[in-house]
Amino acid sequence: MQEFMTKDFLLNTETAKVLYHEHAEKMPIIDYHCHISPQEIADDRQYDNITQLWLGGDHYKWRLIRSNGVDEKLVTGPASDRERFQQFAEMLPKAIGNPMYHWTHLELKRFFGYEGILNGETAQEVWDLCNEKLKTLTVRKMIEMANVECIATTDDPIDDLAAHKAIAADTSFKTRVIPAWRPDKALNIHKAGFAEYIKKLGEVAEIEIHCPNCVKKALKKRMDYFDEMGCCASDHGIDTIPYADLDGVDIKAIFDKGMNGEKLTNGEVAAYQFYMMQFLGREYARRGWAMQMHYGAVRNSNTRRFEQLGPDTGYDCMGATGNPFDITRFLDSFEKTGELPKTILYSLNSGDNAMLVSIAQSFQGPECLGKIQHGSAWWLNDTMEGMTNQIKTLAEVGLLGNFIGMLTDSRSFLSYTRHEYFRRILCRIIGQWVEEGMYPADMKTLGEIVENISYYNTKRYFGL
Repeated sequence: MQEFMTKDFLLNTETAKVLYHEHAEKMPIIDYHCHISPQEIADDRQYDNITQLWLGGDHYKWRLIRSNGVDEKLVTGPASDRERFQQFAEMLPKAIGNPMYHWTHLELKRFFGYEGILNGETAQEVWDLCNEKLKTLTVRKMIEMANVECIATTDDPIDDLAAHKAIAADTSFKTRVIPAWRPDKALNIHKAGFAEYIKKLGEVAEIEIHCPNCVKKALKKRMDYFDEMGCCASDHGIDTIPYADLDGVDIKAIFDKGMNGEKLTNGEVAAYQFYMMQFLGREYARRGWAMQMHYGAVRNSNTRRFEQLGPDTGYDCMGATGNPFDITRFLDSFEKTGELPKTILYSLNSGDNAMLVSIAQSFQGPECLGKIQHGSAWWLNDTMEGMTNQIKTLAEVGLLGNFIGMLTDSRSFLSYTRHEYFRRILCRIIGQWVEEGMYPADMKTLGEIVENISYYNTKRYFGL
């Protein structure tokens, strides 16, 4: 029987141990997609207690606490921070097999030096220890402790990026923080608030918007600004990857319907989104930005809770697999004119893994290694088995050595341990292949592969 979470946690072969400790563990982190607040980095926020840091906005944890039959007032409601922490601690022992159990204890070890086990009985001990440490542990200190070299936040086109300017102006903070372009609200013509958002976009860009071309002009102007601020990637959280035959389609008429709040057909939504993505994708290619496409989530499935709590509160779920014909035609529409940008494809449904890797293989190019990527196991899939499945599928169908690796996709400043979790799993898989005689024990090549996936591929891919 092995002890819980030793220095060789998940490393079940001697090869895996060497690859992790001599290579992966030493690599800096480039977190190229996350949802942390740049303002909190600029302010170097200091949290009052572990609940604020751990449970404030973390819908991963909220979902599990709710699954333990806890009333919402003890999750996101008016309960005290100490009461909410207790509910999390009492739930945690039941999360056997869930990555949250591992993430939690990795965070306690790496940031707070706690070597015990969190449960209902130890909650007070952990509460006191963490809160004492937090008296000297600021946001920037956490980032430095995790050896984070670069962070790409997720930013709306109308954001003024003032926080990014403030961070960049402070030369004492060595981690680079750059914006990433998230124009979802300009594409979601079928969702509430579209017209209001387009008006704000026009005001920020100082362009009067009355047509789709005006939207493009405003977005282009904002992209210019993001470019100046170091942006090197976009991100799209979209229901499905859109494709439509635009011959004979009146995009202006569709736009007018959306601005007037009229109900649109699925075909009209797809046409507008594809039309806008054609413009955006070509701009990304011209600027050298990567285009990230996240799809496959069923958003806000619980109407009552959505009306009570709003979006991004833990009521989204996995959707059906994507349409390979639309995805390939979407990519091919850029490829036909030589304007396909670097692209990273993510599906919330792991059933799409092999399909997306095979699609990526059909559109590779000489502009960079692994121009079209199958993104790291995302959201509900960033479990041990989910990461293992994604890595092995990429290896079997594509070229694992050019993979750009892990990201946090998180709102928490402690979640950099997810990179450690990923790297341990990566070394575990590769180590097993070597010790089963499926790959030679060429430690120089193996070390380069692990270091590239952990760090160097990402650095090169985004031009950082």
